[in-house]
This record gives sequence, structure tokens and C-alpha cells, in this order.
Amino acid sequence: MRGTVTVAGTVPAPKEFELRRFPDYEFCGTLSDDRGYRRLREVTFKPDGGLKDVVVVVEGVTHGKPFTVTNAEVEATLCQFLPFVTVVSDTRQVTVFNRDPVPHDIQGLASEQTESDRVFYRPSLEASGTTDHVQLAKGQHVFTMHCSLHPYMQNWGYAVDNPYYAVTDATGAFSIEELPPGTYRLKAWHPILGTQEREFTMVANETASLDLLFEATY
Repeated sequence: MRGTVTVAGTVPAPKEFELRRFPDYEFCGTLSDDRGYRRLREVTFKPDGGLKDVVVVVEGVTHGKPFTVTNAEVEATLCQFLPFVTVVSDTRQVTVFNRDPVPHDIQGLASEQTESDRVFYRPSLEASGTTDHVQLAKGQHVFTMHCSLHPYMQNWGYAVDNPYYAVTDATGAFSIEELPPGTYRLKAWHPILGTQEREFTMVANETASLDLLFEATY
């Protein structure tokens, strides 16, 4: 299965943070603009609308290839969390590596189906090379992390429970391989723009194609 996710309309402008208002502004200023500000771009897209960082998940799959557990990894480097969007497997474990010579204090929020956001963990990464683990409870699917010392550091994650998922690349394209024949619901999730859902049918020995559009109204 292949497709493209695009965005139309007015997307939110990048957030600006004056570096001198926060600790370690000289080191974190490595990625600043020429005015002493750090910009956080939460929606990344191409001129043709191709939308990056969308998690695309096929729901309702009851058989098919095995789901190999893969722990997610996030790096703190140059005072940014990379990748901006990550996928967590059914173990819900995330390892955070600090590559910077300055400390980071992580505040994590997780959304449950029946509750509002709540702080689930707060590891402090004190020096270069330190790591810590974040474990999400069962039923939590969306989480975000940011640094209380450097608020322009932000990362989002989405938990999946089957191997049929993808994250759109810089052009908005995605590919999900070896999907068994059947009728499914496709969910496309973006941390800022929300969710799009579409039902589709996968026919044996054919490649399904499905494109989705997010309408931004900021």
C-alpha cells in the first residue's frame, strides 16, 4: 500500500523563543537565527503540500506478518529532540539519549482514552551520553516530551499495536508493505493537525493507493 499525505490552508507559523531568556543560550544558539531566536516548526511541508511527520496506521488487522517489538529512541542533540515524531511499539518504551554537554529536564505528557493529559515521567539528563527510559502504560497512545529548561525542545510519539504503519517522509509519501487482503480503516495522525481516517479495501496481488488531505485553519 502506498500513498501521500498533504496539507492545504493556513498552517501555524513556527514558534519563536528568545534564547537569552533560557539557560545555555550560547550552546543552544548553534541553531538560532541571526536575531538570537530559536524557531520551533511544528508543521513541516513541501511547497506542493506534502506533509512530513504523519503517522499512518492500518487498524483492524487480525493476521499477517509478525509484529517485531522495536524500542523507540530519541536523541537530544543541539538542544532539539530528534526525530520530531517517533513511533512506539506495544511495549511503549522510549530511550532518550543526551548528546549535548548541557543538562535537559524532560517533562512527558501522555494522553489516555478516558483521561486528559498527565505527567507520566520526568527524567533529568545531566550530561553528554546519559540516557533514561520512559515507559507508557497500557492504553496510552499519544505522548509528547519537552524540556523544562529549553522549551523549544519538543518531541511527539504515537503507540501502535501492529506492524502495518509508516511515518511520512519529507515529501509526504508513505508505504506499508505485506498488508493481507481485507477491508480496513486507515488512520493518519499528526501531532498538531489532528487525525484523518479512511476506509479502504486491500485486494490480493494488487497495490492499494490512498491519499489523504489535512485542512489547516490556523
